Amino acid sequence: MSKNRRLPRGRHSTVRNVPLRTHWLLLTTLVLTLSAALLLQGYATHMFDTTADGAHRDPGPADTVPEQIRTGGPVIEGSVGRTATVKPRTIALTFDDGPDPRWTPQILDVLRRNGVRATFFTVGAQVAAHPELARRIVEEGHQIGVHTFTHTDLGAASPWRRSLELRESQLVIAGATGVTTPLLRPPYSSTGGALDDSAWDSVVQAGTEGYLTVLSTQDSQDWRRPGVDQIVAHSLPADNEGQILLLHDAGGDRSQTVAALERLVPRLKASGFELTTVTEATGLPAATHGAATVDVWQGTSLIYALRASDWVLSALSWLLWAAGAISVLRAVAVFTAARRHVRKRRVPWGAPVTEPVSIIVPAYNESAGIEAAVRSLLASDHPVEIIVVDDGSTDGTADIVESLRLPGVRVIRQRNAGKPAALNTGIAAASCNLLVMVDGDTVFEPDAVRMIVQPFAHRRVGAVSGNAKVVNRGGLLGRWQHIEYVVGFNLDRRLFDLAECMPTVPGAVGAFRREALLRVGGVSDTTLAEDTDLTMALCRDGWRVVYEERAKAWTEAPATLGALWKQRYRWCYGTLQAMWKHRGALTQRGQAGKLGRRGLLYLLMFQVLLPLLAPVVDVTAVFGLIFLDPLRILGLWSAFLLLQLLMGLYAFRLDKEHPGPLWSLPLQQFVYRQLMYLVVIQSVFTAIAGSRLRWQRMERYGSLQVPAGHQAPVGHQTPVAPPAPHSPGRQDADWSR
Repeated sequence: MSKNRRLPRGRHSTVRNVPLRTHWLLLTTLVLTLSAALLLQGYATHMFDTTADGAHRDPGPADTVPEQIRTGGPVIEGSVGRTATVKPRTIALTFDDGPDPRWTPQILDVLRRNGVRATFFTVGAQVAAHPELARRIVEEGHQIGVHTFTHTDLGAASPWRRSLELRESQLVIAGATGVTTPLLRPPYSSTGGALDDSAWDSVVQAGTEGYLTVLSTQDSQDWRRPGVDQIVAHSLPADNEGQILLLHDAGGDRSQTVAALERLVPRLKASGFELTTVTEATGLPAATHGAATVDVWQGTSLIYALRASDWVLSALSWLLWAAGAISVLRAVAVFTAARRHVRKRRVPWGAPVTEPVSIIVPAYNESAGIEAAVRSLLASDHPVEIIVVDDGSTDGTADIVESLRLPGVRVIRQRNAGKPAALNTGIAAASCNLLVMVDGDTVFEPDAVRMIVQPFAHRRVGAVSGNAKVVNRGGLLGRWQHIEYVVGFNLDRRLFDLAECMPTVPGAVGAFRREALLRVGGVSDTTLAEDTDLTMALCRDGWRVVYEERAKAWTEAPATLGALWKQRYRWCYGTLQAMWKHRGALTQRGQAGKLGRRGLLYLLMFQVLLPLLAPVVDVTAVFGLIFLDPLRILGLWSAFLLLQLLMGLYAFRLDKEHPGPLWSLPLQQFVYRQLMYLVVIQSVFTAIAGSRLRWQRMERYGSLQVPAGHQAPVGHQTPVAPPAPHSPGRQDADWSR
């Protein structure tokens, strides 16, 4: 047995635990920022009430509305109950719902050609989307007013939302134009006589916050789009009384409004009416004032935040469509590959492989399951020798195996040096040319060894992955891992097999050609996923790695979320290490190039990038349920779940498993999936931070049992080949790297 040389200081095998707090803070910040951006976008866009201002609404009781308000002027100071009327033969042109990038510029052009100024009651969300139009309104001498932020009915809104609507609208106006305005027109308002109790309550609240409520006295009814002639007719005053005329520069097709304005303005001027702004028409002081610097900054920030949230939502939409399309293509590819793999496996690899096999069992504190594991291996229907390498156990693992006194089983004790060192020790002590490596928590089916070595009939095959199955399937967590093993791992392995880019032979059940191991220098300890590292090294050396689904072994899965986290964290981090270590395969040819351009890119796409997008998917799904059509979101989720269910049914059928556990698949989306993507996020941040992860050993539960009829009888001697003489590069080789 060769000695393991010590690695120099500074090598990556000297691992350390570095508390990582920054990455969780960063992730939390990113998720909260994304949530805030979507919330802002959802509020500004999808809480927008698009009902026309003049649409019929059933009025409520008006018991609290003062008589002087009902019969007074259209401009109301709600805090004190005063009104202002319009001067005779004066018309204040007012436009609601803008600014609109198409219609507002045309209306401004008409007013400029006729030398007329008007008042534009703008929607805050529209100002944020088109701040340049708000600036033009102010620069051309028109008045700007508030029409709430999302065109909501203030009378039906709660007091806090009323304040929010007014404040946000005022801020974006300040950010876009540098001015503030006290003028407010509540959406869906008309005359003072039409105010009900809830509307009056909102007018009073607006007055206490410094706003003058501007109602209308004449409705052009352009929102109905009745035709240019009708709009002009409805806009002409019946007498010489002053009017506040309601028109619209947004909220739909306003071509009739523009055409009507071209005829209406000259006609009114020719009739001797003065066309002006609200404050000039009522004799009130100038409405707009220079905004405070802090308001300008806050308003500008809000505008940029809304634009950023709009960009984020657009980017997310493209990403989600792309992710969905890729996921569907992956499902089709995996399904197609699985069908081809089934047909391909009907053709034998060649002449049956009957030569004996050395089974290496690295063991560290495996007392709970080591007896079951060894007895199942000894019960194999293929000639084997079993080498248990006790890696410095402190629970009597080696003593248990020795006390069994089983023929064909050897125990090698060594000081604790890690699983790779234990495997290398077993390889050096093995006498056979075909090696099976198995974890100490794994029980083999009687034909598993025979099945897993059959692909070695093909000379190019250097390693074979077996079919690891979960033995402790009780409870939701056990079922979810069982589903993952059957659907996720094994379907992917069939695809990798056909594409000749298998990235991992699992430590629980894998077979190797001795020659192949010698050529790559044995099992490396430079990553925490020694099985993935070794498999990739074999692929890069030109060997084929295949999947034999008939070689079944039963392994214990973590029974708690904490244990599962530790296991998957090590797996994921180790896989990232191996991918980085073997990144050179991307530019190589032959078998190495297949690993690089197929296997590594597949892992990068589906095991790194897509899980990193998972929090975004979840946040966006919540956004859709709140602000979009929840039935459509639920429909998409159901379609995705159906696709997973169909893949699950097919995978369970291929593995001859009962599909009963698939009932828990919907629940898996709410706990297990989140845990898995958080593991990926943790691993990626750990790798980026340059920290190193200590080996995370899984707790054993003693749930392994030798299947009925699998125990070797007393005195049974498994036939093995006699130890081979030393040959160059075998037991004298230095296996440590």
